Amino acid sequence: MFGKSKTIIGMVHFPPLPSSPLYDDSLGIDYIYSRIEADVINLQEGGIDAIMFCNENDRPYKLEANYATVATMGYVIGKVSSLVKVPFGIDVLWDPFAAISLAKATKASFVREILTGVYVSDMGLWNTNVGEVYRYKKLLDAKDIKVFFNISAEFAYSLDRRPLEEIAKSVAFSSLADVILVSGPMTGKAPTKEMIENVKKNVNVPVFVNTGVNENNVEELLSVADGAIVGTSLKKDGFTFNPIDPERVKRFMEKVNKLR
Repeated sequence: MFGKSKTIIGMVHFPPLPSSPLYDDSLGIDYIYSRIEADVINLQEGGIDAIMFCNENDRPYKLEANYATVATMGYVIGKVSSLVKVPFGIDVLWDPFAAISLAKATKASFVREILTGVYVSDMGLWNTNVGEVYRYKKLLDAKDIKVFFNISAEFAYSLDRRPLEEIAKSVAFSSLADVILVSGPMTGKAPTKEMIENVKKNVNVPVFVNTGVNENNVEELLSVADGAIVGTSLKKDGFTFNPIDPERVKRFMEKVNKLR
């Protein structure tokens, strides 16, 4: 899909969307589009390998997306799609059915979601149903959309007491994962190198770092991981909800290209 080793996927975080508590109607949809357009351009000009759209600022998060979320994301991604020159993916927090629907409609290449396990989380008790998600994917004839499995959910505590590497092995075998993602405890926090190594030893699919990669740890983490999803460290002042900082992107990708 990406044509490169050690793939870097840059996050395009939507500002708060209609129906979310932080949405500002005085700014409107045009403001949302302008933010997304600028982030897409700055990531691509900085040399990013791929991008992923996500409603990161729809806090507090829900386990089911509503119509306004999906409709607004679809409108904006469709409008900006002519500028997108790299593969792109979709993440709708925290609704895999919405993500696959949106990916199918916008011709995205992949989705990222929590698809397996049961968690105690900031959103309450969080259960999943990967079998239903894959049947819905089949219903939409979305076989070409790759599925990135986040197996260590942020803002949540897994009730599965198996070691992470055993969960990864089980998910890769039984749940048709295309990529396994390993996260830290929350957005912007990295997993350890040892966590990634242990997962890689037990699966035969690519393993990406899902959170917390930055200029200081990218060399260590990519020495074992096949790629990374990067958001916070590419933002102005390193703050998750700020716009993309083009200079941070360029410095980061220069370092990645040296590793390659």
